[in-house]
Amino acid sequence: MWATAVGVARVRALESEREDALFRDPLARAFAAAGGLWPSSPPPGDEAARRRRLAVSFSIVIRTRFLDDLLRQAAASGVRQVVLLGAGMDSRAFRMEWPQGTRLFEVDTAVPLDFKAAVLRQERAVARCERIPVAVDLREDWPGALAAAGHDPAAPTVWIAEGLLIYLPEDAVDLLLARISARSAVGSRMGLTLGSRGVLERFGADAAPGSAASLWVSEMPDDPVAWLAGHGWEADSHTLRERAAAYGRPISSPPRRDEGPGGLIAAVRR
Repeated sequence: MWATAVGVARVRALESEREDALFRDPLARAFAAAGGLWPSSPPPGDEAARRRRLAVSFSIVIRTRFLDDLLRQAAASGVRQVVLLGAGMDSRAFRMEWPQGTRLFEVDTAVPLDFKAAVLRQERAVARCERIPVAVDLREDWPGALAAAGHDPAAPTVWIAEGLLIYLPEDAVDLLLARISARSAVGSRMGLTLGSRGVLERFGADAAPGSAASLWVSEMPDDPVAWLAGHGWEADSHTLRERAAAYGRPISSPPRRDEGPGGLIAAVRR
């Protein structure tokens, strides 16, 4: 699945080239190039496939900005521990400004972390905080590995699960959230991206074998705010449409009749 992370880097590289970019990711092009996805050229496919790719790319751009803002707000509130679950090619340790004393844990399996490390060495990248890679499979005892790496559950943490939960079955999503909650002091923050209702039907039904959409297995709960409240989190949900408009990238198509709660989640531990 780590190849999907390289695809996300390609999207971020393309966004970074825009004059009105919602963020700048100087390392994204290097990750995409190392993974064979740069220079960028549109893959073959019919018009429907092209539209699906554009929609997914747009969602990646909007969610990246949404979570960037959430992380800045968490840092401003005094949080100095960051955990990126399924970190992939995330370069926030390098491209964002962090207060002194910030420790950022990147949790992922060894293969993507090793690939990433090679690119970072090649680019002579220097992190702007204390960056701590944690090589572990999220299906295993990642809390133990995180603790061994120095994470302090008694201090507030901001947790990010970006583009991750849609790949996990519902029971694994609940287990992940329970584990996060058990290690979150009061005042901790969390940013999640959830697959919106109907996304599997719209994107996964005729997805090419091996593509990212072909691996999607779960959608958001009917009421994500209540679901998170049950785990001790006070959450706000935002739609892609709402955030896109706020960032100056309004979606021109009319809302779907069945458009439900948003899948961009910001939560605080109470």
